[in-house]
Amino acid sequence: MQLLMLQISIALAVYFFPFSSKILFVAIAGLLLFWIIINSNKNDEALIAAAYIVGAEVFFRMSKGLIFYESGKYLVILFLLFGLLYKGTSRQSIPYWIYLFLLIPGILFSAINLSHEVDVRKAVSFNLSGPITVGIVGVYCFFRKITTEKLHQIMLAALLPLVTLVFYLLIYTPSLQDSLMGTSSNFAASGGFGPNQVATVVGLGIIILFIRLFTVKSRLVNIIDAVLVIFFCYRGLATFSRGGMITAVICIIGFLAVYFYYSDVYTKAKLFPKLFLVGALIAFTWVYTSLVTGGLIDKRYKNQDAAGRLKEDITTGRAEVMTTEIEAFLENPITGVGVGKVKEYREEQTGISIATHNEISRILSEHGLFGLFAFLIILLSPLIYWIRYRPGIYFFSFYFFWLLTIIHSSMRLAAPAFIYGLCLLYVINEKNTLHRKPVKFR
Repeated sequence: MQLLMLQISIALAVYFFPFSSKILFVAIAGLLLFWIIINSNKNDEALIAAAYIVGAEVFFRMSKGLIFYESGKYLVILFLLFGLLYKGTSRQSIPYWIYLFLLIPGILFSAINLSHEVDVRKAVSFNLSGPITVGIVGVYCFFRKITTEKLHQIMLAALLPLVTLVFYLLIYTPSLQDSLMGTSSNFAASGGFGPNQVATVVGLGIIILFIRLFTVKSRLVNIIDAVLVIFFCYRGLATFSRGGMITAVICIIGFLAVYFYYSDVYTKAKLFPKLFLVGALIAFTWVYTSLVTGGLIDKRYKNQDAAGRLKEDITTGRAEVMTTEIEAFLENPITGVGVGKVKEYREEQTGISIATHNEISRILSEHGLFGLFAFLIILLSPLIYWIRYRPGIYFFSFYFFWLLTIIHSSMRLAAPAFIYGLCLLYVINEKNTLHRKPVKFR
């Protein structure tokens, strides 16, 4: 409860004293780095610190607290590099070193192909900070053994700043009716920031809360988490951005499927009443949001405009963006067009200047075959890992979050890269790992 009050206090401080956002960000980043160093990362402090930054990234972006726009990703990379310095990595992480190496040619071609008006450093930073974060997270996390308790600490570290974000949204736009502008994504209800990014991290918070409801054995904690689920779902729906919410639903289904499969008969019997209760809470939240928005949220998820007419493009322009990126890949299949160049290519072809929303088509268009092999490494390595070791019941909820997020929102945030790494951890103290030890490569 004290931690929750602290996070709410941060939201109030930033709302009433906006300049405090930068001060708080620098102070938090400095304290977390000091914490890692002073403890020599003995208890994976690097992962906990990185998780907090992942949860706080959007809040500090919208409140203009970040020193650089990509500061969240830079800090995740920095914290994990310090963690690797103290604890090293597994020999099995070689695929992720190869993945990082495959990104280098695209940087070289961007320096050659980008126009003189474009800042190469910014273009590379914006487009590669996410993929590099994935590689560093993969190197750190792959086959790293971690207890269930420690994993819950990591998830809690990501959740706490998301509570700050949701409370900030509540005081920023207390009346949702005043912010309604048809069925398009709602910037006013998203703290004046990108609804897609806000919905993505709020969806992550819903996933974490849902997992905690079924794995944390504390009535008081469960009650608090259930209340938070209502607030998170309400504010997530209020963004009118569907990607983050749909991703959350799929990830929750993935978690429940594995959780149910590995549960004993007694646990399965207790699962259904809790599912019914949580389902009722979510249904109540939907009905309430529908009433508050005058039914606009229903039309949004039916892909209708405010008048109830069906919209032609359910992807809201993403399909056209992806098409131009596939065309760029087909025209330059070996090398790609270079990091950051596909935005220029799209403007030349269509007259539209817009950044990518799909990391898969972006890495193909900008890196060519190097990008294809790089993506196959990060796509297939976790699946092979799961088939061979069954690393934990959380695997598919984390894996789906990464995959679905990069499809609808690329890697604008540190969240998908970091959560991807969590599915590579080997979680001990799970029922499915008590009867056997992990097989080691020879």
